[in-house]
Amino acid sequence: MTVIPDIARPTAVLLTEDHGPVRVLTLNRPEKLNALNTALTRALSDALAAADTDRDIRAVVLTGAGRGFCAGADLGEFSELTPDQPDAVLERAALTARLQIQARQLSVPVISAVRGVAVGGGAGLAIGADMVVAGTDLRFGYPELKHSIVPALVMTGLVQHLGRKLAFELVSTGRLLTAAEAAQHGLVNRVVEPDEVLAAALDIAERWAAVEPRAIAAAKDLFYRVADLPTDAAMRAGQDVNALMRGFRQ
Repeated sequence: MTVIPDIARPTAVLLTEDHGPVRVLTLNRPEKLNALNTALTRALSDALAAADTDRDIRAVVLTGAGRGFCAGADLGEFSELTPDQPDAVLERAALTARLQIQARQLSVPVISAVRGVAVGGGAGLAIGADMVVAGTDLRFGYPELKHSIVPALVMTGLVQHLGRKLAFELVSTGRLLTAAEAAQHGLVNRVVEPDEVLAAALDIAERWAAVEPRAIAAAKDLFYRVADLPTDAAMRAGQDVNALMRGFRQ
């Protein structure tokens, strides 16, 4: 295991560890349930981009320090994000929007290892990964309206992952799903005991890392492209990748 020294300092908001070809990114604000302030949001976005350009990294695990994955946006910053600070508001919105979809845009696969709370932006971050392993203690949802906040930047991902009736229920009532409910509705791939979450995610990531990296990158790219294409166009895209993959086997 290699610790990346310039990121993994004791006071860093994000910790980075390499387990061979698997990079583990750990949200590190446990006293705030890893709430996403600007510093953590930017650090995570930069770290995901760096992992994607590191030729030695073939998979990423995203997790949180302490008893929760991520409590969403840090409301403590909201006093500074007001209409009289439009540049700061727009910059933070753009940063958050980019992070919410960034994992699926990487060529390397990403799995989130989630225990405890994953709410608001944390819920969006969790299901924004390619796969999710959750602890039995998971509490997943979108309670923003209870704080007079609209879950604007996480709503797209939620609606893409859930049927509209349940998605609207979560947004409008703030009800939190249990791990069993999240699995039933296809939001998570595995449910394990809380202390087994990271190990289970690492096991999947290591299996990804054993695959020819060009092949898994092409499979991931095609997977998300065909989801948004009409059938005929999706099949043509598949034909293109089918021809391309002939060069993957040596």
